[in-house]
Parts: sequence; C-alpha cells; structure tokens
Amino acid sequence: MVFAISAVLFLIFLANVVLGAFADAAFMGDVAEMIVLFLTSITFVSGILKAEARRNADE
Repeated sequence: MVFAISAVLFLIFLANVVLGAFADAAFMGDVAEMIVLFLTSITFVSGILKAEARRNADE
C-alpha cells in the first residue's frame, strides 16, 4: 500500500515535469513540486523500512 502511494505521488511529479518541459503547462509550482517529491521519498523509505522489518521478523 505504501509503495502504491509512493508510485502515485511520483507519477504526479513526473506528469508535472513532462508537461512543463514539453507543453509549457506545468500545473504545480516549485514549492509544490518539492513537497510532492519529499512525500514520495518519505513514503518510499517508509515502505522499504516496513519490508525490511517484515523480512527480519520472518527470519
């Protein structure tokens, strides 16, 4: 679930970057981009840590 949230946030960021680069129609500002990328990183790291904890508990 956490990886899905991370993927959705990254796709939102990627869509904004692509639209800004090719169509000059970015829908987020610089601060919003930074916040989305930060949330993407936090959710991804959270997923990695949960997976690692689950793997260590199984051993």
